Amino acid sequence: MKFGIIVFPGSNCDRDMMHALQDDLQQEVVMLWHKDRDLSMFGKEDCIVLPGGFSYGDYLRCGAVARFSPMMEQVINFANEGGKVLGVCNGFQILCESGLLPGVLLQNDHQKFVCKNVYIKSEVNDNVISRAVGERVLKIPVAHGEGRYYADAATLDALHKNNQVVFRYCDEHGEVHIKSNPNGALNNIAGICNDKRNVFGMMPHPERATSDVLKNTDGRAILHALTFMN
Repeated sequence: MKFGIIVFPGSNCDRDMMHALQDDLQQEVVMLWHKDRDLSMFGKEDCIVLPGGFSYGDYLRCGAVARFSPMMEQVINFANEGGKVLGVCNGFQILCESGLLPGVLLQNDHQKFVCKNVYIKSEVNDNVISRAVGERVLKIPVAHGEGRYYADAATLDALHKNNQVVFRYCDEHGEVHIKSNPNGALNNIAGICNDKRNVFGMMPHPERATSDVLKNTDGRAILHALTFMN
């Protein structure tokens, strides 16, 4: 399979994701420019990645401008046809702005940029990432100023009924509580998927936890899981 990584003006984690997938997971990677319109070289067995950063300078709202880029038009079509899509941090924000995922990412409740290692755990449900990770507690870095997941009550209820919550913030022992929440996200939500289980978004950065040199490879299981999706 191939991974396509979209590069927006302001992306700053695109090369991190490239090295994680290409060097640490030995996957084929194609870099995609935001003004391009061609995804014909990708099939449903492949995955498009929206990396972290500050696309288009985060003008208006995070991800609000990137959502209208030429490449995102193709990504929306690709996802609607069953192709795999992963959005990390700013990529998660773009997926929400584009309507591929429900909800929105708001400014952190403490109104400060947060950059540190956090712990997350997967929900026990039927998406490919949850099955791959199991009930492990993962240490994954976060780096965001607007990572507070928010949705109205009806949307939250649907997410839980449909088992679309992929990750929650927790402590190192796997306990989910407000003290382990780095941004005030509702229900400690750190990552979700769509109802078809082919579009995933998360605020923590798995690509920053795949290298042996960094002494943390907890992110490998998350990225590797995408290679098992049919």
